[in-house]
Amino acid sequence: EMQLAESGGDWVQPGRSLRLSCVASGLDFRWATMIWVRQAPGKDPEWVASINRSGTSIDYSDSVRGRFTISRDNNKNTLYLQMDSLKPEDTAVYYCAQGGVGSTATGPSPGTQVTVSS
Repeated sequence: EMQLAESGGDWVQPGRSLRLSCVASGLDFRWATMIWVRQAPGKDPEWVASINRSGTSIDYSDSVRGRFTISRDNNKNTLYLQMDSLKPEDTAVYYCAQGGVGSTATGPSPGTQVTVSS
């Protein structure tokens, strides 16, 4: 059974940084294209970023390009999202999932809450 566990979310002030992690089990992580998806209160899920199995193909949504960096460590079965220059509109629950560019399908996983406010 595939399990994903996100962590690293926190409350931060605008302009600060956070790094999210997602540990995967129950799947052959090294072969999986992975994504980050976020959902803000009252809004639909939003695809944030994707990375192919080798890390050589990466895509970002327009809203985070230039500020967020997705990466992975296949030896640790772990996906990362480095988030810099955070804005209040980045406030959301962040989920990792296996999927492709533009996909918003997630779960079940707990997600991790990111709150950006002053």
